[in-house]
Amino acid sequence: MINNVVLIGNLGADPEVFYNSEGTPYGSFSLAFRSSRKMTGWIKVMCFNKLAELSEKYLHKGAKIVVSGTLDQNKWEGDDGKTRTSFQIIANNIEFVKTDGRGFDENKNPEEEPF
Repeated sequence: MINNVVLIGNLGADPEVFYNSEGTPYGSFSLAFRSSRKMTGWIKVMCFNKLAELSEKYLHKGAKIVVSGTLDQNKWEGDDGKTRTSFQIIANNIEFVKTDGRGFDENKNPEEEPF
């Protein structure tokens, strides 16, 4: 089964990065995108390891990016006993479309920048 998602959108907030007990970084942010019905949709994006650290350093609320990865589904039982479902993207790659340049070193060669 193929599971590949590519979305372009804007960050709804600065990425948040955390570290698990082994010290491995993981991060998340919300991504606003335009649906086929011209409505704004929101989805959570998760990233791990170096991609999480780079996201925290270079991405910011409002940045326009392209995210590619896999779609992941979470199910749980709510306090009312009903089953709840949410979806998120597990990012494999992030490409900049438009940012404010935060975190970039102006003296560095652009080809050496991340992503």
